[in-house]
Amino acid sequence: MSSEKRKELLIDVLMDALSGLCIGIALYNFAADAKFPLTGLTGIAMIFYQYWGWKIGIATIIMNIPLIVWAYKVLGKKFLLKSFKTMAIGTVMMDFVSPLVPKVDIGNLFLNAVVVGVFTGLGYALVYMRNSSTGGADFIMMIIKAKHPHMSLGRIFFIVDTVIIVIDTIAYAHSFEALCYGFVISYIGSLVVDKVMISADAGMMCMIVTNKAEAIADAIDKAVERGTTIFTAKGGYKGDERQVLMCACSDKQMYQVNRVAKKIDVDAFIVIMESKAVYGEGFKRFKG
Repeated sequence: MSSEKRKELLIDVLMDALSGLCIGIALYNFAADAKFPLTGLTGIAMIFYQYWGWKIGIATIIMNIPLIVWAYKVLGKKFLLKSFKTMAIGTVMMDFVSPLVPKVDIGNLFLNAVVVGVFTGLGYALVYMRNSSTGGADFIMMIIKAKHPHMSLGRIFFIVDTVIIVIDTIAYAHSFEALCYGFVISYIGSLVVDKVMISADAGMMCMIVTNKAEAIADAIDKAVERGTTIFTAKGGYKGDERQVLMCACSDKQMYQVNRVAKKIDVDAFIVIMESKAVYGEGFKRFKG
């Protein structure tokens, strides 16, 4: 095994462990006592925990076994093996390490639900960023998508989550309030997943319309060591040709970019935008 592959494997293991710890804290320290209905096979496993005290992670793996067999042809051997590694490491952290973390009594069900959503969302995001999966509902959704390609993943995700939350509510939560908290947790968790995964590759982009593009490009390079792209554009009103300078940088560098541009050309037209992902030299390399 090459040093690069060993490094990738080490990062995978660390992310899997941190993910399992985050999800375990959310489940054992906050969700279980409040009897919140949850999504995915974790939600089904919570039923076994509430009635018979089964370990949530172990119960989830047991339920995943038939899904792994079922999903083998759809998802492929490599992805399934990586997912099983994630589940195994995550289960150890979830069932045997996270319960050692002292419980915190927040005293407010809504704040409790927010904490569960944030921790579970963070845990799942760490796994998804490494192109792995915790199995369960992920496998179910991918199988459904393969069988019914016309259905959007968003619709499948909503249907699967709704069904499991309702089952949990009927099984042990027994209240409409708990049902609402279940959807709150699911919504917050999805927001955290999106935010973590997008912000990891995010940056800022600046478009500067000016007649002094080369001077500004040189100043930006000296100020923040960022390259720029210059192209010619034509105004829609008068038809005048002007230069447009495009620069991608971090949010911390954008202030300097804006400052040097205005210093060189006070009449420059500047548009600053948030970029959800930036790949290439000076940023994160894209891996297909």
